[in-house]
Amino acid sequence: MKKIIHFSKAYIPCVILSCAIIALGIVSVFTRGINFGIDFKPGLIQEVRIVPPAISLTYEGASSVSVETASSGVTLVITGAADNDTIPFYYGQNQTISEMVASLNSVDGVKATALISGSESAIGLFANSEVSSVLSKTPLSLYKAGEKPLATVDEVRDSLSSLEGISVKATGTGNDIAFQIRAGDDGKDKEVRNTRRNQIYNALSAKFGKDNIAIVKTDFIGSNFSKGLVLGSIVLVLATLALICVYATIRFKWDLALAAVLAIIHDALIMVAFVTFTQMEFSSITVAAILTIIGYSINDTVVVLDRIRENIKICNLKSFKDIWDLSQSEMISRTIITTVTTLLAVLSLYFFTTGSMKDFALALAVGMISGVYSTIYIAGSFACLCRRNWKPSDEVKQTV
Repeated sequence: MKKIIHFSKAYIPCVILSCAIIALGIVSVFTRGINFGIDFKPGLIQEVRIVPPAISLTYEGASSVSVETASSGVTLVITGAADNDTIPFYYGQNQTISEMVASLNSVDGVKATALISGSESAIGLFANSEVSSVLSKTPLSLYKAGEKPLATVDEVRDSLSSLEGISVKATGTGNDIAFQIRAGDDGKDKEVRNTRRNQIYNALSAKFGKDNIAIVKTDFIGSNFSKGLVLGSIVLVLATLALICVYATIRFKWDLALAAVLAIIHDALIMVAFVTFTQMEFSSITVAAILTIIGYSINDTVVVLDRIRENIKICNLKSFKDIWDLSQSEMISRTIITTVTTLLAVLSLYFFTTGSMKDFALALAVGMISGVYSTIYIAGSFACLCRRNWKPSDEVKQTV
């Protein structure tokens, strides 16, 4: 017979550890709170950079010319009755500000002017998302982070201190620093989006100068939609747990079904605790990660329960705890191979992506490890507790 790993010896300390982590997570929810994303927290959220303008662009001509910025360079999109063209200016061929300005000036009607030293690198140019990208006689600025940031997060908070319901968080480091500004919506002002946006812009402009304010991204969600999304997410998770419980009860017995459900509830609570500890943004992406982990965890648990059903029929062991240890020992290599293989893909997403996808990958990684742990120690401890008086004769006429 294959060597049996006695997982059951660690049931009590593991249950205590899980309870402690979950309890700390609950305390953290009430003390530190959850960093709700814009999906769940009504109001305005802006990503703002406070940097000097690097290039000024104007256009005089019959066509319509718009400017687009990307990680690869700057692109001019020309549309008109007789002329349609897309002209890219890659950083590889325009490495400095002076080179980029010269290339932009080669387009008929476009006038580009350097506002900083022409010897500086052109890499990283971006535009203000709040300003139309269509060029005209009115100058349009392209921005670039300098060697030294123009503002710190404390200075930004101080400039917005007169506004109620405003929170500021720094993202990025060094000269790539940006500021995530949240403004709440209590549902009383129908024009709250424009009102709050103007308040923030005016306050920042008064402190740092309007020419140095670049809005990278703006999102807004109303209070009614946010409440509906929160309720819908809760119902979705609870419905998933209920359906899994029904499925497991039909396939196995009530005690093993409840053990499986407790394991996935444990995984969901561990995820919530992790989110509060790290202050990761809790968004619809996080809910998707939780549901993904619930499916992953129940699959692992069901595989072990299937092996238990088989071993009860063929093994002459005296206690259910021995049956569980044997079954888990037989499946541990499969669990490790499956988890490690999936983790490689998840870690690739974590290291090679940014933003919400990076958070999704991190949440999946934590949830997958928790899922393996909960199958062995949480589901196992509860099932063994329920069947502590189990005898082989109990299964003579019954199946698991």
